[in-house]
Amino acid sequence: KAFWRSFTLYAAVSPAKQGASGFCYSLMPFINKFYKKDEEGKKAALARSMSYFNTTITCSTFIMGLVASMEKKNSEQEDFDAASINAVKSSLMGPLAGIGDSIFWGVLRVIAAGIAVGLGTAGNPLAPLVFLILFNVPSILVKYYGTFLGYKLGSEYIQKVYASGLMNILTKAASIVGLIMVGGMTASMVTFHSTFELSMKGESVLNLQSMLDQIFIGIVPLGLTLLCYYLLKKKGISITVLIIGVIIFSILMSLLGIA
Repeated sequence: KAFWRSFTLYAAVSPAKQGASGFCYSLMPFINKFYKKDEEGKKAALARSMSYFNTTITCSTFIMGLVASMEKKNSEQEDFDAASINAVKSSLMGPLAGIGDSIFWGVLRVIAAGIAVGLGTAGNPLAPLVFLILFNVPSILVKYYGTFLGYKLGSEYIQKVYASGLMNILTKAASIVGLIMVGGMTASMVTFHSTFELSMKGESVLNLQSMLDQIFIGIVPLGLTLLCYYLLKKKGISITVLIIGVIIFSILMSLLGIA
């Protein structure tokens, strides 16, 4: 069920939480089973699964299986650290995205397209079908078996980690990796470059971008990201209003010649 539901990730992307709703929908069969007699536990599990989720969709089912095994342990053990579930989930998104994008989008897709284009230029009408088969069959197989692999490894892995007392260390490390990933995304996806410059007698005396970089490289994108987070988390402003505000801010900066 989780495997078939995972296909909704392709249509469940939102600006704020990416594929969180698809991830939650995919995990619901597990959650409904594990928390069958615990309504509050079910609500908490559903809330956890609605946290930000973004990775290569082909690799997503491995994380689903692993998270499902952790949810099972959480439903059985009262002393289980529920915060470790999202910590482990976040720590895996970045590495699996790097591996998945490289293999499936960077290699497999290019090879499949190259073969299909060769057939197409030769006049073979089956070229599009060949591309779809060569690309999708390996991807679907990885998604299918990844679900079971993640669940199986997750159960064994959790037992060993708890037995050795390393769960607290793992949770802390996973949280750090997740924060690093979010920080890297902020630095690469949120950009600001000022064009404002003061000149005197044909010579530049003040370059705003250079001044900002001397203070802290990326200080404006970081500040803007933290402001958006504050407005979303603390003030309850909707993502739609926030996006409109950012667009208006960008337009004003352009009209003023600042950025």
